[in-house]
Amino acid sequence: MPMPPMMNHEATDQYRVPKPKSLREAPAYVGQLIRDFTSRLAYIIRLVWEANRAVLFVMLLMAVFNGVMPVIGSLIGKEILNNLAANYDGDPGAFRIILGLLILNFVYLFVQSVVQRVYSSVIRISGELVSNHIKLKIMDKAKTVDVARFDDPAFYTKMENANREAGGRPLQVLSSTFEILSAVITIVSFVIVLFAVSVAAPFIIILAALPSTVINFIYRRKNTDYMFRRSKDRRQMMYYSDVIVDKDLVKEMRMFNLSDNFTNRYRQVFAGYFAGLKKLILNELFWNIAATVVTTVVNCVFFVIIARGVVAGDYEVGNYSLYTGALTSIASGIAVLISTTATIYEGTLFINNLIAFMQEERTVAPIIDPPRKVQRHAPHTIEFRDVSFRYPGTKKDVLKHINLRIEAGETVVLVGLNGAGKTTLIKLLTRLYDPTEGVILLDGYDIREYDVAAIYEMFGIIFQDFGKYAVSVRDNIAFGEVLKDIVPAEITDAARQSGANAFIDKLEHGYDTPLMRYFEENGVELSIGQWQKLAIARAFYSDSDILILDEPTASLDPLAEQEIYNQFDSLRKDKISIFVSHRLSSATVADKIVVLEYGEIAEIGNHRALMAQQGKYYELFTVQASRYQQTEAQA
Repeated sequence: MPMPPMMNHEATDQYRVPKPKSLREAPAYVGQLIRDFTSRLAYIIRLVWEANRAVLFVMLLMAVFNGVMPVIGSLIGKEILNNLAANYDGDPGAFRIILGLLILNFVYLFVQSVVQRVYSSVIRISGELVSNHIKLKIMDKAKTVDVARFDDPAFYTKMENANREAGGRPLQVLSSTFEILSAVITIVSFVIVLFAVSVAAPFIIILAALPSTVINFIYRRKNTDYMFRRSKDRRQMMYYSDVIVDKDLVKEMRMFNLSDNFTNRYRQVFAGYFAGLKKLILNELFWNIAATVVTTVVNCVFFVIIARGVVAGDYEVGNYSLYTGALTSIASGIAVLISTTATIYEGTLFINNLIAFMQEERTVAPIIDPPRKVQRHAPHTIEFRDVSFRYPGTKKDVLKHINLRIEAGETVVLVGLNGAGKTTLIKLLTRLYDPTEGVILLDGYDIREYDVAAIYEMFGIIFQDFGKYAVSVRDNIAFGEVLKDIVPAEITDAARQSGANAFIDKLEHGYDTPLMRYFEENGVELSIGQWQKLAIARAFYSDSDILILDEPTASLDPLAEQEIYNQFDSLRKDKISIFVSHRLSSATVADKIVVLEYGEIAEIGNHRALMAQQGKYYELFTVQASRYQQTEAQA
């Protein structure tokens, strides 16, 4: 669906049109505001049309219905009062007329009540459909957004606002738009009625309401600007309030007595956020009261004029009710126009979050069309040529001029201290990110020339921060190859190879056991070591060409670690295998050990060669070995 040209992703508040610096620029400024407003409104209409076309037709019919019904009710009320006043002497014939009008009034009230209840139910159902449609659009878009964007706080702001606002805002804005149509129909109808009193009267009422219009627009914009400027405060408040009730953090919160600390942080941020918001609200209240005084005085003047006309015999008693009701309805209609239009304007500004999110352009994509195809289940080679990388929005290179070639079937171990760049190198290899400089070659071709989804499929990978999913044990393992049908025998075999079968077999429901107590009362909480074995089982279950393990055994004891590495020996066969490990004992059998230090390659070689060099690897290995020897001696 085409979207209106809006903002890029560099800031969350670039929806704003630059304010005019002079009166000469004011018309262009207003024109741009109107164009942006209408484009956003058109986008919302398309969203609702995509979700359920019938909603638009129902809302249009209700807008006409709601616009006409107040006038019909007033005319019926006028006739009832005029007939009562003219026939208060008890004439039976007159009573039948009055009774007919009363029945008509009751029918009017009944129809209005039923239609409003039906409409309310339709809107509730439609709201769920529209919200679901937009949530699915956000989810579909999220899977295509560059991973690098998730490192950008500004992007998180857009995504948070899109998720929070987009579900209910579109239907709210559209409903408000049709309320305006209803109000316009009602106002025009009553203006025609009031022409019997004075041609100028309705226009004077409308002019008296203009100050409120200006005030509401000004403060809606100020309120929206404030919300965007203070989006960091809102994110902080949400984080501080959520962290206290996070089930995974509740133990530390209690043991370290952190709840009061985060509560105080919340209070401090809220105090600053609320102070500015309260000032805006009170200023708006002051100006609205002043505008209300003006409107009330004007209405009172016309009420007196109409009352004097009734006393003088110019109007019937029922007409007093009709005309004063018309004045009141015009004034209230103008108020509805003001508040509703301001609500629509504010709502469309918030919709910018959804538009901005949906406009995120993917940079991690094939650089040729059609993209090159990956040759599956065949030997591969990988080469890093002068690769450097820095994370978006930062100035420091995490990797610097990496040159590395990995031949088919080689086992490579990446070692180094925390922050050396090991995990970042893997993120580049799997094309979750693209290098800032240099090129990565897969089988002799730039990795950016390949289809991205095909690249992902060829890797069997366990990340250091592997996923823990609130689904069954079976599904957690099957996520290793989610596109193929679940084969129970292969699931069981993968669990056996990772050692996870030892605890799975003891679970009451075995592989059907739900994990984590998010949704099911019988959900099971696993230890970090058990979760790690499930993550490793995913790697065994996957049909990968290249195996990458980022600290795959960090939470396992040495015996379990050695057993899993033995299993990997049979799994990898002729595949490239890349390990990241702090336990250097696992590096001794590698074909190639790459020592990273401060984002650069310090040493490359096998265990024997690097030990002979007595360089950085020798230092790390001997220190770790001596610690093990000391531990064994103490034991």
